[in-house]
Amino acid sequence: MDPLQAGGQPVSLENVRETSQLCRKYDIPLIFDACRFAENCFLIKEREGGYSEKSVKEIAAELFSYGQGCTMSAKKDGLVNIGGFLALNSDQWTQSATNLLILIEGFPTYGGLAGRDLEAMARGLYEVLNEDYLRFRINQIRDLGQQLIDRGIPIVKPVGGHAVYLNAKEFLPHIPQSEFPGQALAVALFREAGIRSVEIGSLMFAQSDQVTGEIHYPELELVRLAVPRRVYTSMHMKYVAQSIVEVYGKRDQIKGLRIVEEPPFLRHFTARLEEIG
Repeated sequence: MDPLQAGGQPVSLENVRETSQLCRKYDIPLIFDACRFAENCFLIKEREGGYSEKSVKEIAAELFSYGQGCTMSAKKDGLVNIGGFLALNSDQWTQSATNLLILIEGFPTYGGLAGRDLEAMARGLYEVLNEDYLRFRINQIRDLGQQLIDRGIPIVKPVGGHAVYLNAKEFLPHIPQSEFPGQALAVALFREAGIRSVEIGSLMFAQSDQVTGEIHYPELELVRLAVPRRVYTSMHMKYVAQSIVEVYGKRDQIKGLRIVEEPPFLRHFTARLEEIG
C-alpha cells in the first residue's frame, strides 16, 4: 500500500479494483503488501469519491476482497514492536508456504512469535481501525510537512499517511545522482540532529544496463522521514522541522558520496560509502 517512489501516497480503491480485474483475467494472484492498510483506507475515505460516509473498517473489507492474500509487517499498522504474517485465501497455497517454511526455518511448532506477541498483534489490528487514532496520527505527519513547507523546504506534496518525504534533488542540487544526494542528506540529518531517516533514491533504485553498462537513475531522489506511532509529541516534530531548516541553511557544505563496498543484492542495506573530496 506504500509505493516508496510515490512519496507515501495512497492507492485508490478504483485502482485496486481495476488491477484485480486485470489479474483475474490472466489468472494472476493479487497479493497486497498490507503493512499500511489502515492509513491507506483512511486516506481513501478522505480523498476518493463515494467513500466519505463509509467507515475505515468497511473500506478495508472492500479493499481486501479484491485480492487473494497479503503480507503484513505488523510493526506498521499492526501497532506492535515485532512480528508479521502471510495471509492467503487458498488452502493449497497455505500448505505450499508451510512446506517451504520447513526447509528454511523448521516446523511451524518449532518457533514463531510468543503468545504475548500474537495477542498484541491481534489487539493492534483492532485498534488501528479506530478513526480518532488515525486522524491524530495522519494529522501529526501533516503538521510536520506543513512546518517544512512554510520554511521553504522541498518535500513531496501532498503529505502521505506515515511519513514526510524530502526532495533531495531540490534540497541538494549541487550533488549529482551519481553521488547519491539522498544518502548524503540522510547522513547530514543524522550528524546534525540525530534524525534517523532513509534514502529512497539512487542508492536504492539505480540500475546498471547489463548490455551497455549505462546506469539508469530513478526519477525521484527522496529521503523518507517515517514517524513511529504513539512515540513522539508535537515538540518532537518542531525539533525535527527546525533541525532540517538548519541543515538546509548550510546545504552547500554537504558533500556527495561514493561506494567503497557493496553486496551483490540490496546494497542500500549494507553498502559502505565515503564522502567525496
